[in-house]
Amino acid sequence: MLVVGGGNAALCAAMAAKDEGARRVMVVEVAPRHARGGNSRHTRNVRYVHECPVDGLTGPYLEDEFWSDLLRVTGGETDERLARFCIRESRTIGRWMSAHGIRWQGPLRGTLHLSRTNAFFLGGGTALVNTYYQTAARLGVEVAYDSEVVDLVMSGGRFLAAVTKRGEEIAARTIVVAAGGFEANVDWHREYWGDAAANFMVRGTPYNQGRMLRVLLDAGAMAVGNPREWHAVACDARGPRFDGGIVTRLDCIPFGIVVDKHARRFADEGQDLWPKRYASWGGLVARQPDQKAYVLFDHKVRGSFMPSVYPAIEAGSVRALAAALGLDADALSATVDQYNAAVRPGTYDQSRLDDCRTEGLDPPKSHWALTIDRPPFYAYPLCPGITFTYLGVGVDEQARVLMQDGSPADNVFAAGEVMAGNILGRGYLAGFGMTIGTVFGRIAGREAARRALR
Repeated sequence: MLVVGGGNAALCAAMAAKDEGARRVMVVEVAPRHARGGNSRHTRNVRYVHECPVDGLTGPYLEDEFWSDLLRVTGGETDERLARFCIRESRTIGRWMSAHGIRWQGPLRGTLHLSRTNAFFLGGGTALVNTYYQTAARLGVEVAYDSEVVDLVMSGGRFLAAVTKRGEEIAARTIVVAAGGFEANVDWHREYWGDAAANFMVRGTPYNQGRMLRVLLDAGAMAVGNPREWHAVACDARGPRFDGGIVTRLDCIPFGIVVDKHARRFADEGQDLWPKRYASWGGLVARQPDQKAYVLFDHKVRGSFMPSVYPAIEAGSVRALAAALGLDADALSATVDQYNAAVRPGTYDQSRLDDCRTEGLDPPKSHWALTIDRPPFYAYPLCPGITFTYLGVGVDEQARVLMQDGSPADNVFAAGEVMAGNILGRGYLAGFGMTIGTVFGRIAGREAARRALR
């Protein structure tokens, strides 16, 4: 059995296959050993159904609430059958992860509103990846690093062999494709975004070029998801083009206001709780002139969020802050004055949808609206930071890849980002990418092993 990819979904598939009795399992990872793990290296937590506090969680999170949260962030753009199936199957992944070496910790300070719904793995994503590779090795999984699969030999919807960039053919009875989306492929983004794609930051691995996604689609797999939709957040524009991870993400947006390069607000910074809203800000910034924006706040809220790895830009006045950002001082002052005048008093509470809001302002700020009037004033420059893309291949509950006529491929399975578009049509819930990867990685590995053992 062959697994293409080296992140969470791929490793879950490989370990599940060995648990099922697969005799030989090989993981083919395009990255070198030191960069293994795909985007999973940058993760911190996973969301799953649980009835009581466990694994550092502070309370229950049941299936109906999980579904309601997903429905809310996707606006209904999800395959309900597959989404509900994924949520139900998530009930056992905490125990399964623990059994495969994962240890847990409480949520870190600044991880807003996640202590009840999301379990945090000790040491973050790098520790998870390293632990899974160690467990996989003990189970007898083989790993080939620096090995890019560029094509599949198929016959009548049946997989025969994988072809590597070096021209090698790797034959196997079954294959699990868990090689990510096309988030790091600027040319592919340019097909849908034009020149704006040059201004996108990729939060994760530069190796997710979408090669296996393209191969499957060219082989007749069913396409699902919108190629212009993604999990994308607002990142510090001073960060690296690739692999900035969590430390360049900016979580201060609910505590201030966001303006474009003309110093105009363009979205509701307090629309919803941050874990249900943060992944919409990458797309919002991507749609602004030159894909640039700036988040502003004052001294009152400076300690309320996890900061960027880069220091905030600081000034003693709004006009001085505008000069430091290269914005028009009159325009920024007018925007801040207009916002301050619209703020209505309420009981400020960052842990819930409070009643601190604006009135008569377009766009409004629906919650956590505090005046920006206590110096010093701070700002971060923003750019779109893509985590993963939502164009993918269709799958069924057995993680079998569906062909364009709706029939399942005979021995081709998929898990993780490459099929997440079945469930995520738009929007995102914190920790849900790991849910999808773990649920469908386990299923793909189990079902591929069963198929191989026939």
